[in-house]
Amino acid sequence: PLGPKMRALVSYLLLLAAAPCGGLRMVATGPQVNVAPQRTRPGAGVIPEWANRGPGRCPEPSQFLSSDQDSADLSGLRECPLTRWDSEVPSVKAAQEEARRAVKARGAFPLEMNADSATNAAGVEYFRQNKDAIRAAMKKHGCVWLRGFELMQDVKGYRQMWEALGLLPCLDPIHSSGLRKFASERDGCYEEVNKPSLRGHYIGLHQESTAKRTAAAAAFVCFKRATEEGGRFTIADGAEILADMKTDTLERLYEDGVRISVSNLDTPFTQEEGVVGAVRGAFKGLVQTAVAPKFDMDLEMIWEADGKPGRLQAVEDCEPPINRHPETGVPVWFCNAHNHLRYLRDRRPCGVPEVGMTDVFRGPSLEKISDEDADEIKRVSEKNIVALPMEPGDVLLIDNYRALHGRETFKGDRFHAVTWFSWDNPEWRVGAEEGSDDSKDVMNKIVNKYLDWL
Repeated sequence: PLGPKMRALVSYLLLLAAAPCGGLRMVATGPQVNVAPQRTRPGAGVIPEWANRGPGRCPEPSQFLSSDQDSADLSGLRECPLTRWDSEVPSVKAAQEEARRAVKARGAFPLEMNADSATNAAGVEYFRQNKDAIRAAMKKHGCVWLRGFELMQDVKGYRQMWEALGLLPCLDPIHSSGLRKFASERDGCYEEVNKPSLRGHYIGLHQESTAKRTAAAAAFVCFKRATEEGGRFTIADGAEILADMKTDTLERLYEDGVRISVSNLDTPFTQEEGVVGAVRGAFKGLVQTAVAPKFDMDLEMIWEADGKPGRLQAVEDCEPPINRHPETGVPVWFCNAHNHLRYLRDRRPCGVPEVGMTDVFRGPSLEKISDEDADEIKRVSEKNIVALPMEPGDVLLIDNYRALHGRETFKGDRFHAVTWFSWDNPEWRVGAEEGSDDSKDVMNKIVNKYLDWL
């Protein structure tokens, strides 16, 4: 085990590497010409109009985050379930044809359910009475958009809604990353990415998943829309993306698999020989054994995967970009490349510090994904995006294996939140502890404090 001095050294080096200004950075030698690509806000295939219910309504957190103290305290949630993989397909073309049939049978995406006066008068009873129909719609359509419901305008009613539907809450699959903190821990409710430092950051399409853990479903709620502009919640059908992607691009990615780099540590350790090489090896070993295990992902620390001298990258295991839905068997695009590709992030609004910049590689050997294939991922993803104008009380119920989600940039204040859900089938919850590990909560809080400081 590492002694206190070595743990302190590792923590110090990581903080230096993460610092937005200064910190450990390679000093370039010789002339360099860096031409930054132009940044353009991504588009969307469908952009519904705002309902503009209650214009000017800008509630504060104290108004919508007051928990019902008579309800059970959900602190110490069960872990997110392990990812269920079923990626075998006869051929990529056959999988695409199967996905097209599923899209044709799907109907609306999302399925929109609008409240009226009678529905709102019924309150939580509406969801108890329609539980089976709503949950079946989640599976068929991938997403159900609940609009105009007064019940879910605060965390108390929001929790009553998903409890009435019989959903089983769990931790975020990357809880220890700190990208989301709890809005109300006793209600199992996470704050979405509303941080002021990330208002100008476009979040690309992704499932809430890693190679190791994936939530079964989610309920995204709007408590406060962006006070100035933007902030639409974006979704896309993974089956539709799979059906529409160019077959040759999909074949390359499926045959090789993808590996996602989730973090960069830029250090001055650019030499592989001598004293610097020895320090470089020791530093990698310390990070691999002392830090990487704190994040609930299977990570390999790799030097210079993207070619940047002195850069140590945390890279996930190789995984297929196609997966079958565990319950319906429908093949879907099950890949977070639209969100994580560095090529795409460098060409759209991006506000994360370098330590949090991600990338996606092809195959175990970490080959670069070509610009042409990256552009195709962008094209087909954004063609199928539905950019939802969610307003206070709106909830989006998402089947996390079928649909991907993201968020546009915004100005002003915004407060959306989410609860993640596990499987009804207890056998599918094997490998997910019923009570969360305290160390994950510690890492969540540490990283959140750092992000709040940025």
